[in-house]
Amino acid sequence: MAAHARAATLTHHRTRAVRAEHDRLADLLRRAALPVSAMDFESQLRHYQPRPYPADGPGGGAEEESEPRWQDFAPAEPPVADPEGGPSRRLLDSGYQRELAQARLTHQRALREWRTRRAEAGSPAADESRRAHEAAEEARARAVREYNESLEECRRAYRLAEPAAVESLLERALAAAETATQDLPAPCRAVFRPLTRTAVLDLDLPPLDLVPSLAGYRLAPDGDVLPVQRPPADRATDYLRLVARLALRALQAADAVDTDEILAGVVLNGWLRDPAAAEPLCLVSVDADRDALARTRLLPPGTPYEERDDEGVYADAEQDEALVRLRQLGAAVTPDPYDRAGVRPAAQAGATVPAAADLSANEFAQLVRDLLTRGGIAQWSVRLRGPAGLVATGEGAPGTSLPGRWVVWASRDTGSIGAEQIETLAEAVGEESAERGLRLTTGRFTEEVLDLTAEEGRRHIHLIDGDGVRELAHTHLGLPLATGG
Repeated sequence: MAAHARAATLTHHRTRAVRAEHDRLADLLRRAALPVSAMDFESQLRHYQPRPYPADGPGGGAEEESEPRWQDFAPAEPPVADPEGGPSRRLLDSGYQRELAQARLTHQRALREWRTRRAEAGSPAADESRRAHEAAEEARARAVREYNESLEECRRAYRLAEPAAVESLLERALAAAETATQDLPAPCRAVFRPLTRTAVLDLDLPPLDLVPSLAGYRLAPDGDVLPVQRPPADRATDYLRLVARLALRALQAADAVDTDEILAGVVLNGWLRDPAAAEPLCLVSVDADRDALARTRLLPPGTPYEERDDEGVYADAEQDEALVRLRQLGAAVTPDPYDRAGVRPAAQAGATVPAAADLSANEFAQLVRDLLTRGGIAQWSVRLRGPAGLVATGEGAPGTSLPGRWVVWASRDTGSIGAEQIETLAEAVGEESAERGLRLTTGRFTEEVLDLTAEEGRRHIHLIDGDGVRELAHTHLGLPLATGG
């Protein structure tokens, strides 16, 4: 019986420890969903409040302080007990005499202190103290002024889309977003690409063992204490719920701080960095343009992500609000993080000068639009878009280098474009009642294509290859695009 009781007690204590792990995870999920404070330039400005010299404050300043008066210290005379006794009898009251003597001592002490303060106010030591205070205040005011001037310089650089300034602002905002979960380090680094005005965020995800693998412990009939494993799908869902909240929080921080709308989009990659693995594993990737971020409510008002009582601490992955919103942004999310099933990053942030292959689908679409709208095509309308490219229509004003109605087919390719694609584009031009077609590729065209578009019936089809794309980027955007697919 004693052994069974000890085993039961051990089972209870171990189960309580497991429940504490579950409670911590629930608390992290709640705090990770808290809205972040905006870290724009206005919120970072400092303000100088002068501090008065101590002698000028209340109780100080002997120069303006009046001499202590006896009337302010004299005790009240005792009440008249015998109206016929006269004032001399009241003066003989022993209690009154003690109060009177104490009041005279207090008055004399106040006089001495007042005279000392007046003497010290004009002394060299007092003058030096005041000068030191004024110098310290000038230094404080100068430090605030210089900080605000440097902040204003950063704001100007940010508005000019200088990478260092944009990245500095983003990383401050991302660091501030971590305040609510300082016990869960999830650093996020930012790289800004001026070519596409896109921020690429690399978010470090928490370790997989943060989510409890056990539901508790049970006591077997033979007295053994056995662990109760959680279903693997439940554990994976809980981890993804936390990942979704961290990703949405980073996106919200980046979107909220960009008050001047420098960013055209944000790419976020969530990386699991396992010391035992040779390379980090991407578990979530989001490629969202500004319009998508504006359409999606990243964090709800009020109490974030409250769960219904019948769902307990956790909710199903298909119903979890954070995961639903992340998927509304077109995020690629691993089906099972514990099976090390990674996803392809929407974009890579490594290269200083990106190649077309480094860009996300939204980035490439933005690049094509910027190049062609600056070339004269307006009323841009995307008809189809995928990871490899897009099909769009546009109108060029008369007198520009690209007049008339156009059908544009742009793609990222490493190989050669054949004649069959030119024929497909020509058919699309006819279906759209357009005047011209443009086939843009980061690769190259075969000799057959060059000969085909030189024929009379295909001269309305225009070609731009990889070298042409790079030349347009340099001409219209003043920015380099690396060679490569």
